[in-house]
Amino acid sequence: MEHPFEPRKSRAPRATRLLEFDAWFDTTLYEAASRAGRFWETVTIFCRRFRVYGWRRAIVELFSEGMTLGAAGALVMLALAMPAFEETAGNWRAQDDFAVTFLDRYGNEIGQRGLIQRDSVPVDELPDHVVKAVLATEDRRFFDHFGIDFMGLARAMTENVRANSVVQGGSTITQQLAKNIFLSNERTYERKIKEAFLALWLETNLSKEEILQLYLDRAYMGGGTHGISAAADFYFDKNVRDLNLAEAAMLAGLFKAPTRYAPHIDLPAARARANEVLTNLVQAGFMTDGQVVAARRHPAAVVDREDQKHPDYFLDWAFDEVKRLAARIKGHALIARTTIDLDMQEAAEEALEFHLRQFGKDYGVTQGAIVLMANDGAVRAVVGGRDYGASQYNRATRARRQVGSSFKPYVYATAMEHGFTPDSVISDAPIYWGRWSPKNYSRGYSGRLTLATALIRSINTVPVRLAKEHLTIKPIKALTEAMGVESPVFSDKTMVLGTSSLTVLDQATGFNVFANGGYAGTRHAIAQLRTPSGEIVYDWRHDAPPPRRVLSEQAVTAMNSIMVRIPEVGTGRRAALDGIRSAGKTGTTQAYKDAWYVGFTGNYTGAVWLGNDDSTPTRNMTGGSLPAMTWKRLMTYVHQNVELKPIPGIDHPFVDDSRKGAVASATGEGDEGATAQIRPATPSPETVRLLRGMSDLFREAPPLQAATKTDTLSAL
Repeated sequence: MEHPFEPRKSRAPRATRLLEFDAWFDTTLYEAASRAGRFWETVTIFCRRFRVYGWRRAIVELFSEGMTLGAAGALVMLALAMPAFEETAGNWRAQDDFAVTFLDRYGNEIGQRGLIQRDSVPVDELPDHVVKAVLATEDRRFFDHFGIDFMGLARAMTENVRANSVVQGGSTITQQLAKNIFLSNERTYERKIKEAFLALWLETNLSKEEILQLYLDRAYMGGGTHGISAAADFYFDKNVRDLNLAEAAMLAGLFKAPTRYAPHIDLPAARARANEVLTNLVQAGFMTDGQVVAARRHPAAVVDREDQKHPDYFLDWAFDEVKRLAARIKGHALIARTTIDLDMQEAAEEALEFHLRQFGKDYGVTQGAIVLMANDGAVRAVVGGRDYGASQYNRATRARRQVGSSFKPYVYATAMEHGFTPDSVISDAPIYWGRWSPKNYSRGYSGRLTLATALIRSINTVPVRLAKEHLTIKPIKALTEAMGVESPVFSDKTMVLGTSSLTVLDQATGFNVFANGGYAGTRHAIAQLRTPSGEIVYDWRHDAPPPRRVLSEQAVTAMNSIMVRIPEVGTGRRAALDGIRSAGKTGTTQAYKDAWYVGFTGNYTGAVWLGNDDSTPTRNMTGGSLPAMTWKRLMTYVHQNVELKPIPGIDHPFVDDSRKGAVASATGEGDEGATAQIRPATPSPETVRLLRGMSDLFREAPPLQAATKTDTLSAL
């Protein structure tokens, strides 16, 4: 029997092992710390040998700080470079694969895009004076720099300061090529940073000859031509190999300002510019005064070309559409029949330019863009800016700008799909969504009102309340994308008031769903593609995916019944057409940076944006002012002599006389009291048919014969 005071035999060994482990652990830590201390002391003693004092220490400190800042700078540069290098991810050489001739909707040739290989002359086959004229004017140290010419930049800055204006540019040919291929003409720091990195990327991946070749082949040269070979043929009816010095100088002067110096538009200006190029040749040391004197005395003469305007913004976008459609087609020489109507295109350009010239200075606005499409989705006009020669950046299809209140119809359409009606009542009162508390344009509130009244008056709190309390953001975003908006739509709560940035083409596409009865997927620029031999390889009527319904008839009718009142008694009264019923929505962003009017009739849908490229604020320009006036001028023209169709859900296309002169009592954006220019009303379809019938009768009637004297006496 175990004694009660005798310890258990198993406890002693276990306690001993724990004590041994604790002692080992403490000893190991102590020895490790001692070794580390001795090692650090050794390192310290060793490093003392390199310690410097006095002026040497200052140099070392500066070098050390420089290394630290250099490492931080390298990380910053990498962060800046990543967005630029993303631009090179696609097949940026794809233009070389296609040569497309474009026709308008009636079959008339309107231009070409793509590089026809037989028209591309290698740099080493070009006349020496052609290459020298380009380099002397555009980039004298092209073969010496690495994409960015700091010496040339310093020289340009010095000349600009001396002249107190911008007389020289510091961009190299490589930078200009990077801008032409990958970027836009927007004057922003972001674009200049990207341009610099892409220039370095091009210099790393291409030879100097390849860079120069791409620059000469792709630069816009005026007159609808791209590349020096096409320009030589257009202006001089010559192969580029046969150009003389005077002709080469004239072409070299076109690269920076093709519209201003196009010889078929302003020959004296083109010759003056060519004389500057000859001076550049001498100053650069490429030629002597004696070598250029003959070209000065005998300036180039150009082929007599009529000043035919080309829809270049439309062609650029249509070319992208062709490449997308023809990606699987073996033959890349194609003839594309497009949907453009040149009369409507000219009317759109005129409407934009007219209002910018008349009112642009007063409103502090310099740019605009327009997209016009028939309600079957056929794009009739694309205006990507005021001057294609000055800027090839397509603001209609590429620029994403905040849309403001013109986004609200997407929110209300979602509500209609979820059981709401125009007569549904909701509160216009202060609302808080987290820390966000949106205010109305008028800074006041109206209490309970219907959805129709809220949209007509462009109330801000109501769509926010719909999204927060009834819909959520997800279905609004889904419907917007289903209606054809391709730009990224924010999933943030502020998106209901138009903080998402969309293109003008997106807006026209989305609103076209209201105009064609709720169907999406009908937008198109290419009606047919065929090979030069006549084989049809694509036909929109048969090969395009069928339209898909994204809005119910009930939702379309509800939305259109509201939006037709916006030009009549709401924020878009300056867009109201004389005698024709239309629907639309204004949009104005914060600080008046962007102004929109997007509207439609039973025949056409149009989207108008006005603003500044650098996003500077305008002078209180709202969507109900200049954009609405521009939209009205265009739509008044395109509805002449057409059979008017009713808007889906609206009984007839004509304005009800009882609505004329109505004035909104609400405070809403764009309500500035001025009226649009009055134009004669469009004749009715019956009148048009009668006049056409009379015209046909007169055309088919036999010619009258002159009465003889005998016939006259007999008649008496």
